[in-house]
Amino acid sequence: MKLKCLLAEFAADESGATAIEYGLIAAAIALAIIEVIYALGTNLVAKLQALATALK
Repeated sequence: MKLKCLLAEFAADESGATAIEYGLIAAAIALAIIEVIYALGTNLVAKLQALATALK
């Protein structure tokens, strides 16, 4: 009977699921930030190359 209660409590515990959800949200935000930085970096390199060409 005690084992059955412990298994029922374990099945009802959702704290691990919450941690996984927060981890997925953090990963999605990190990917979005990396994508924005990559896009801005590519644009910045093109502008600096144009500036270097204009200064020659």
